[in-house]
Amino acid sequence: MAELSIDQWANVAASMMASAVCAVFVVTYHVRATWWRTNVGRNLMGLPAAIGALCLYTVLVSFWPDGCFAIVMRGVRTAVIVGISVLMAQRIRMLLKAQRQHRDDPQV
Repeated sequence: MAELSIDQWANVAASMMASAVCAVFVVTYHVRATWWRTNVGRNLMGLPAAIGALCLYTVLVSFWPDGCFAIVMRGVRTAVIVGISVLMAQRIRMLLKAQRQHRDDPQV
């Protein structure tokens, strides 16, 4: 741990903070909403969970950059990045659907 430079420590600290904030959102949203019932709710839960996991990966791999753990974590990171891509594609689809519904709504 002592071999980390100042910029690496700043990266780890920022990643810890982002991971913690994402975790607080996930827990709060889980407790206060029935997020699993809609596509929007699942996306609102999934994206901060995935971003938090990516930030947590940054923290963990900074302390254990080599060995079996690092190899496994790189695989987990790849899965998280794919998940983020899928969630963003889902958001694009939901955005286009909402815009189409708004445009077709005769009351507006």
